[in-house]
Amino acid sequence: MKDKMQLTKSETQVMKALWELPGGQGYSSEIMAGLPEPKPAPTTLLTFLKILKDKGFISSVKKGKAHLFTAIVKREEYMRHYMEDVKNTFFSGSLTSLVSFFAKEENLTDEEISDIIDIINHQKS
Repeated sequence: MKDKMQLTKSETQVMKALWELPGGQGYSSEIMAGLPEPKPAPTTLLTFLKILKDKGFISSVKKGKAHLFTAIVKREEYMRHYMEDVKNTFFSGSLTSLVSFFAKEENLTDEEISDIIDIINHQKS
């Protein structure tokens, strides 16, 4: 993935719909079905798909009269890049500050805190 490549909210919604399709691929009608309301016009969706292709997030292959779109960038890869950027931009690169912020903002229950501690302890072993 290109360094510092960010997606707009609409582009992220299109990628989310594509990531949720089997194999991370589908036709524009299948992608459209996975988008939240209000859905964009079909021509607008095709514009987003072209932008995503130009940014290197998807590829397409012509199948008859339609194009089959495939996610090149995996959801986890984008999430990792996005969260790294959030951590560096807003928390001076400190994971502790990021986690502390969300712990305070989310009003975690005792069970959620326990789950997080278990996840951290599992990562240590």
